Amino acid sequence: MKFFDVAIVGAGPAGLFAAYELAEHGIRDIAIVDAGKDVRYRVCPLISAHSSRELGVACAGCRPCGVLYGVGGAGLFSSGAINLHPQVGGDLAVLLKSYSRAEEMIKYLDSILRKFGVSDETLKLPNPELVKEWERRAAKAGAKLIAPSQRRLGTEESIEFTIKLADYLAINGVKILTETVASDIEPAGDRFKLPTNRGIIEAARVILAPGRSGAAWFSEISKKLGIQTAPGPLDIGVRLEVPDYVMEPLVSVIEDPKIIMYTKTYDDKVRTFCVNPRGFVVAERYNGYVAVNGMSYRELKSRNTNLALLVTVQLTDPLEDTIEYGRQIAMTATKLGGGKPLIQRLGDLVSGRRSTWSRIDRSSVEPTLKDVTPGDIGMALPYRVVTDVVEAVERLDDMLPGIASPQNLVYAPEIKFYSVRAVVDDWMQTNVKGLFVAGDGVGLSRGINGAAITGVLAARGVLKTL
Repeated sequence: MKFFDVAIVGAGPAGLFAAYELAEHGIRDIAIVDAGKDVRYRVCPLISAHSSRELGVACAGCRPCGVLYGVGGAGLFSSGAINLHPQVGGDLAVLLKSYSRAEEMIKYLDSILRKFGVSDETLKLPNPELVKEWERRAAKAGAKLIAPSQRRLGTEESIEFTIKLADYLAINGVKILTETVASDIEPAGDRFKLPTNRGIIEAARVILAPGRSGAAWFSEISKKLGIQTAPGPLDIGVRLEVPDYVMEPLVSVIEDPKIIMYTKTYDDKVRTFCVNPRGFVVAERYNGYVAVNGMSYRELKSRNTNLALLVTVQLTDPLEDTIEYGRQIAMTATKLGGGKPLIQRLGDLVSGRRSTWSRIDRSSVEPTLKDVTPGDIGMALPYRVVTDVVEAVERLDDMLPGIASPQNLVYAPEIKFYSVRAVVDDWMQTNVKGLFVAGDGVGLSRGINGAAITGVLAARGVLKTL
């Protein structure tokens, strides 16, 4: 049995930034446990060379080893978009009960990124005058446009940053225990026991930062320990792939635009998420089902741009378990796809007609994800979600002519789990004394920036109690 001052479950942005904050304040007995691998072993060997050109060539023809778990978290292989806006990535201003405090935390997050070598070239500051024009176009389409300042690292620089941060933590005494699964948490007097597949860990304080892939695990732990929670939402939808020239007029001004609308049919919230200019659609494999996501590189480019269209689902009594509801939808889609994501031409989705490879081959858009099954997404996703998505695409076409072309491609399912939402104080402590939480997997954030900041706040809460 090993004893630590602090044990952190999860080595994604929330866990890594929590460990950084603790180490910067002199805490050395810290353990991070993660079910996945070290960042260097999650990708092909050329990653360790830190050469962006080699990275692009290497990753073009292979699949990362462990997309969802491991040091860096599930966002490691995304576009590396870190939003510097209090209302993007989870509403930090609401969580922190102060817009100015949220802005201060974002500035602090950005200072850490720069400390570990994130280049000035990654900073995207939209031109205010050009943004106003696009805001007017969005309003005409019945939508709201958010144009956040953003760090756009790309997959390569995300990996480079994570390697530097993890190495810094190791030098400062933080034990990163990879391929280590925390199966449970047991309060034991003034400390906690964490049974793992590599033995029992004891700690005076615990920070739970399990990430989206650990949302179901946290839900079970919260029930067992009596952690106060509120029902969480579920974002479910599709990933749309279009020719890059369709999105180029907008992404040249705002590289990752956030567009929010409420549908006329159901008054449901639909939002764009994770826009990848000239990027790639990728598969995510979970336990029992497969989903899709998007990624982009600094140098390796496709001829397409992909983006998610997500419908926010909020369940109420008697069915409040959005995680299980989402899992059932994803498993149905996976079964229809024969274990692969579904792909469909947009025109076929609108017409209620199943796509075939012959129809997709006639499309003007070549899919960047090939290991897929042509099918009918309307048979996999709820009718309400499909209706919302189709309406959203048609309204976006008023802003971006061509985005509703029947030739464009649709992949499914794209699902974002946020678990139940933990009820916390200003320093991310739960009602279980000594137990803190952070990140997407506990329902407190919806992106890298929010996850990292809640990790820092949890660490500061720990420092106040040690």
